[in-house]
Amino acid sequence: MAVNSWEQAEPGVIRKIHEPGDQLMMMEVSFEEGAEGSSHSHPHEQLTYCLEGKLAFHVDGKEIIVEKGNSLRIPSNAVHGVKAITKSKLLDVFTPLREDLLD
Repeated sequence: MAVNSWEQAEPGVIRKIHEPGDQLMMMEVSFEEGAEGSSHSHPHEQLTYCLEGKLAFHVDGKEIIVEKGNSLRIPSNAVHGVKAITKSKLLDVFTPLREDLLD
């Protein structure tokens, strides 16, 4: 995993992890229309901010629509996934560091 460079995450999804701090990290995620981020969970608290587009998040079985300018808190260990309704870009913030993404 390379910090500060774009990489393929899933089909139609690319991400760029920015230089992390000691306990906080930030990642941009870009989605083609219809692309999905698979359902998963992690012990990290996550905030996501929609930079552009419109997405349907599923967090612990509830659907939440997020559009440009909206943010969403994803609690620790919540099962979550996302589908891009339109071409979209997110800014995700995690604490503590997602060592699984940095290794």
